[in-house]
Amino acid sequence: MIKLLIALSLFAGVLPRLAAEPSDIDHSRLLVYRDAAGGELPVKTPADWAKRRRQIVDGMQQAMGPLPSRTALPPLDMRVHGQADGDGFTRLTIDFVTEKNDRLPALLYRPKAKRLAKRAGILALHPTSPLGKHRVTKEGGVPNRAYAYELAKRGCIVIAPDYPPYGDYKYDFESDDYVSGTMKGIFNHMRCVDLLQSLPEVDPGRIGAIGHSLGGHNAMFVGVFDTRIRVIVSSCGWTPFHDYYGGNIAGWTTDRYMPLLKTRYELDPDRVPFDFYGVVAALAPRAFFSSSPLRDSNFDVRGVKKAIPKAREVYQLLGQGEALQLRTPDCEHDFPPEIRQEAYHFIDQALGQAEN
Repeated sequence: MIKLLIALSLFAGVLPRLAAEPSDIDHSRLLVYRDAAGGELPVKTPADWAKRRRQIVDGMQQAMGPLPSRTALPPLDMRVHGQADGDGFTRLTIDFVTEKNDRLPALLYRPKAKRLAKRAGILALHPTSPLGKHRVTKEGGVPNRAYAYELAKRGCIVIAPDYPPYGDYKYDFESDDYVSGTMKGIFNHMRCVDLLQSLPEVDPGRIGAIGHSLGGHNAMFVGVFDTRIRVIVSSCGWTPFHDYYGGNIAGWTTDRYMPLLKTRYELDPDRVPFDFYGVVAALAPRAFFSSSPLRDSNFDVRGVKKAIPKAREVYQLLGQGEALQLRTPDCEHDFPPEIRQEAYHFIDQALGQAEN
């Protein structure tokens, strides 16, 4: 049933042409869509939601640039540059081909023990840090960011890539063909899913994504575009643009994010053609867990609390109201241990992963 709902909510090619996401739309009004003439229609069925979802994704691409074609992708050509033993796993330092002339550095955790049942694959995305992928390891310097290590210890196959330009990823935004660093990240992270699915020990139908802060919203963004990802966990990753520093969205406009929010949309949240109301809803009916602390100065929890009930209406329309979960720990910009454990259990439940 869930697979059918996903198909209904994601199909696009057979639909009649719809109006693009208009600049004057109230992004919190998720259960309406525009027809080709610009008329407003109610979302009453999963098929209606598929039309609204496509408009949300179109709006994201207006701000981020288009997702490049994934036809005729080059071979992954994974290369191993180092190996370390861990708690029941081997951690490989690798890089692999994302697209022509680009190799993505990453860490890959693979279990030592062999067993017949295939395992879940997890994409672990790091927060802002010069360490890049190493921030989410046991040696990363912040225990509450070690989710790549902790998930590997639980028996998952984990890939933790660098986000440009952090860690070992020497990326030049000026010479690439992307409109935004955000879209480059989405493309890279989809290639990480390609790599996970290529591994013989990974069940290709059991893929998840997790991240904190920068990694938190990147997990959400790739989750929208890559429906192979069945569960998404975001810690301190989002709030609607009007609630981000009181509507001052300049922090979203650097090269690693979306410069068009400044150059085209003039830092005006009312003009930006998408918002996190739609991002969360576009994950439906797949499992989404948000940890949004009460004292997070980056991503105001008050905005999250406004958006979650709106997105829940979409989840309920698709028959998966409980697949959307919010936790609001009493802390600052952090991913505390008890919430991480809840998130890991949520991943286990969504992917059918048994803890070792």
